[in-house]
Amino acid sequence: MKNWEALKAQIGKSTKAVILSHRSPDGDSIGSSLALYHYLKNYIEDVQVITPDPAPKFLSWIKGFDLMLNYEKKETLCTEKLKEADLICCLDFNTPSRMGNLEKAFQLNTSAYIINIDHHQNPDDFADFQLSDTSASSTCQLMYDFVQELGDVSLLTKDIGEAIYTGIVTDTGSFRFSSTSKHTHNVVAQLIDLGINPGETHQNIYDNYSIDRLKLLGFALNERFNVYEQYSAGIIYLSEKDLQRFKFQKGDTEGLVNYPLSVGNIRMAILITEKDGKVKMSFRSKGDFHVNELAAKYFSGGGHFNAAGGISELNVLETVKKIEGLLPEYEDLLNA
Repeated sequence: MKNWEALKAQIGKSTKAVILSHRSPDGDSIGSSLALYHYLKNYIEDVQVITPDPAPKFLSWIKGFDLMLNYEKKETLCTEKLKEADLICCLDFNTPSRMGNLEKAFQLNTSAYIINIDHHQNPDDFADFQLSDTSASSTCQLMYDFVQELGDVSLLTKDIGEAIYTGIVTDTGSFRFSSTSKHTHNVVAQLIDLGINPGETHQNIYDNYSIDRLKLLGFALNERFNVYEQYSAGIIYLSEKDLQRFKFQKGDTEGLVNYPLSVGNIRMAILITEKDGKVKMSFRSKGDFHVNELAAKYFSGGGHFNAAGGISELNVLETVKKIEGLLPEYEDLLNA
């Protein structure tokens, strides 16, 4: 049983806090980080959010975004902040390796009190206090629960509410994924009471595309989208050359993997992208087809039942061929 009073006392006596996200931070990672940032500022004067690599610009409207530090660009400063911290909060990841190169700086501090808040499968036991719930729609949903359990709902503000709503709406695919629960909607109702405007927030997230991002979307769907009707699957693949053609910026492929699932008979969608010589993969599914098992078995990945990630040691086209070879193995499950 978690001792929330002891945790609150620990927060109250902390003087320097650092909040860490996973590499390639997304809406849930940044939303939960900035929500916690604003909450902790009620107790701790020195609070710093650090991301392993750049956060996507489409989230730059969230209050506090410009105060975050990027480890890739300011490694020395970030390392010093981590060394000095007496409270380190790890959000939206289940193992320190998800921080990429930032992990080595994290490991330098062996005395800080560590909090982990996350909703991914199979969490490592690396924190002094861990709030882990794999049934939660998002880490941002857990962030609301975290503040509530600490008895501080009165400290929630519109700025915190907008950050939390951002993570919920992006990680639930605008409330259409199976992780969306009654509690998810109840939390959103409380956020609305704080003064957030769901329509305006949704517009801030999804209606600020650059022309190049919109053209990349059109290209991906028209030229790089393979449909496998026999297997109820769809694959979108983009090489580094494709991304460069459309002046790719961090976050430009956010949500792209969900588009194939809008086709009625497709139950699994995979996005394959090549960046800086690395081939990354995103998996999504409908219903009870567990893409995290496929990602873990063949692509050194994992995640949730209906949303997972992985990496490939092959190039983009070879990766497509590998998946095509695997589809017959999953035909019955995909067509169940």
